[in-house]
Amino acid sequence: MARSSHRASILIVSFLALCGFLGMVFAQKNPATAHDRDSDVSQSLRQFTQVYDIVEQNYAEPVNPDKAIYNGAIPGMLHVLDPHSNFFDPKSYSLLREDQRGKYYGVGMTVGPRNNKVIVIAPFAGTPAYRAGIHPGDIIAAVDGKPTDNMTTGDVADLLKGPKGTTVHITVLREGSDKPLEFAVVRDEIPRYSVDLHFLIRPGIGYMHVAQFNETTEKEVQDAIEQFGDLKGLILDLRQNPGGLLNEGVGVADKFLHKGQLIVSHHGRSSPERRYTAARGNSGRDYPLVVLVNRGTASAAEIVAGAIQDHDRGLVIGETTFGKGLVQTVYPLSNDTGLALTTAKYYTPSGRLIQRDYSNVSLYDYYFDRDGINDTANKEVKLTDSGRTVYGGGGISPDVKIEPVKSNHFQDSLLQHYAFFNFAKHYIVNHHVTKNFEVDDNVMQEFRKSLDAGKVPYTEAELLQNNDWVRSSIKSEIFVDAFGQEEGLKVKAETDPEVVKGLDLLPQARALAENARKIIADRNSATLPR
Repeated sequence: MARSSHRASILIVSFLALCGFLGMVFAQKNPATAHDRDSDVSQSLRQFTQVYDIVEQNYAEPVNPDKAIYNGAIPGMLHVLDPHSNFFDPKSYSLLREDQRGKYYGVGMTVGPRNNKVIVIAPFAGTPAYRAGIHPGDIIAAVDGKPTDNMTTGDVADLLKGPKGTTVHITVLREGSDKPLEFAVVRDEIPRYSVDLHFLIRPGIGYMHVAQFNETTEKEVQDAIEQFGDLKGLILDLRQNPGGLLNEGVGVADKFLHKGQLIVSHHGRSSPERRYTAARGNSGRDYPLVVLVNRGTASAAEIVAGAIQDHDRGLVIGETTFGKGLVQTVYPLSNDTGLALTTAKYYTPSGRLIQRDYSNVSLYDYYFDRDGINDTANKEVKLTDSGRTVYGGGGISPDVKIEPVKSNHFQDSLLQHYAFFNFAKHYIVNHHVTKNFEVDDNVMQEFRKSLDAGKVPYTEAELLQNNDWVRSSIKSEIFVDAFGQEEGLKVKAETDPEVVKGLDLLPQARALAENARKIIADRNSATLPR
């Protein structure tokens, strides 16, 4: 009990220090009111201490200080300000820094739940897990002798991580093996790639998916562009990209714009305006560009999409983006914790505010309610370089709206039964697969037998109606098992309806950019002195 009280005292002191820090931040531009504000803050902090003391002594159950302070008081205070100011306890702060650095230390594989077990989804090519011979579909039975029964995927992932050079013992169960397999794997630095997929999807046409913006993103994008060679067009996929580091977003936008063009600006109550421009530019490589976005595209990814759209550099297609235009400055705090505090707002080159309205809505509705997201009635009107109308205050609205393809009941059923995963695991054991593999009628017949064996309900009519999707899913899962996760993702991208639509729209993207250049040239020539 004494130890719990001591822990609570430390957390309360941390909380009070944080409140004092916030008070200084909010008062630094208003010295005349600083004294009154300090007095109000001190009184509020005394009340908080009194409330916590009563709760700890009288609540019906023992009070967990971490839960009360880290998960309750501090986040509650910050969420009153805005949806994105956030507090990171030691574990979440460590994960934040891991994401920002673009690397971690472990064995290098994706794990996930399948059939009430934690299994290997795929080892990353070239990593310790890959070199050790761990396969997709292996069931992780134990880590360092600890059985994984009743463990979550996160628990197992945490056990697999550790300092570089240390050894972790992994016990797996594998289809076709009579007894468990033991692997002693030496942990190493594992890159967390931002560009998780890039390849020539057509001759001269590149496809690139950027998953996030961390400390290596700009370099990864540059490397991918160089590997493409002489591009005749590019599909830049920013779907489900939650953003990340501002400077990396600026660096990526720089690759597609002309030197000196504005990329983004931001300013706030306590921070002067700062403007970010293209420092190097695309060196005249004005190939047609299509940018794919959806409701999961946010923050730095919206900065990139907004800059490309405002300068008429490329065609933005998909759904209206999330609308996160608040700048968070991350402040390291004591006890390995951190504070992400909103200090400014982002504006696109045309002056559009990216952030959508979050007043008078719950946190749940802010993240999940999309009603009215496409309503332009009350949004600010701005113009692109060529004079096209764009709207601010609600994310980036696409030039061409494409509703995402929704799965049907049959597709959901196959995925819920892990039908493709289970089939691929069996198929690889009994067949030699090359990269020329295609899903023919013989493969489909084996797939039917797999569904029957797994008691997965289906009808021939459903298989026929979903023929393309089923064949693509089978091929993708088999390629993951045979050649690695990236090859499986390629198969998915090649048949993705939005990617295919993007390829069809490349001529329109070229026409957009060429028309904009002509309009701007005519405008500039009209203003020259005569």
